Amino acid sequence: MMAQLDSISQAAHLIRQAHSAACLTGAGVSAESGIATFRDAQSGLWSKFDPQQLASQKGFAADPALVWGWYMDRLHAVEAALPNPGHRALAQLEALVPAFTLITQNIDDLHERAGSRQVLHIHGRINHFRCNYCRYDHALQVGERHNSLPPQCTVCGDRVRPDVVWFGESMPRRIWDQAWQAAERCDLMLVVGTSGVVYPAAQLPFLAKERGATVIDVNPECNPISEMADLFLQGAGGEVLPRLIAAMANED
Repeated sequence: MMAQLDSISQAAHLIRQAHSAACLTGAGVSAESGIATFRDAQSGLWSKFDPQQLASQKGFAADPALVWGWYMDRLHAVEAALPNPGHRALAQLEALVPAFTLITQNIDDLHERAGSRQVLHIHGRINHFRCNYCRYDHALQVGERHNSLPPQCTVCGDRVRPDVVWFGESMPRRIWDQAWQAAERCDLMLVVGTSGVVYPAAQLPFLAKERGATVIDVNPECNPISEMADLFLQGAGGEVLPRLIAAMANED
């Protein structure tokens, strides 16, 4: 316990010294709010389906109703969830560092609802929609989410889909470039709740380390990122991050 307290104090001091910080969050942060991770979400009705059926162009073309129904179920779960102490602590942290960029692999809006402003969604957002063909943004009407089939684009007539990254697709170029630049330029990177095995997102902490940044990993389990990090704070973000904020306040 004392070692963990010392590590949190050390992390608080390092963050206080940072001029530019970047933070990468993963599914573990949202899971603490009750949002199932991608594969965990394949439970009950969806347990017999392969991820490729639910998050790929091939699957969408083969059965758009299936894919639409699954994502509408996930959207309902996101809207019912609330930000947890980890989300709120990260929003507080944004105000404590001169430059702070939050990069998330999560497709929900819990960071924003907790108060974070500088958020880069590198895997897209489940509550944003676009045409699958012409990419025209679509403002989803309330009744459309209950339809058995996805809506049609008002510009080209193709299917509308959630604006998220599917298997085999590239991440949104502008957002990814901003995330890459934040990792290159930061002098401290905080990583929270990610397994460190989903690429290219998992490359960002290693890029920051190569550029001389201090890396702090917060995770219940050791992973490739925590093994190379300067500090590994073992535990859930919702438990560790509020303690980190409190330790930073004590430095004032």
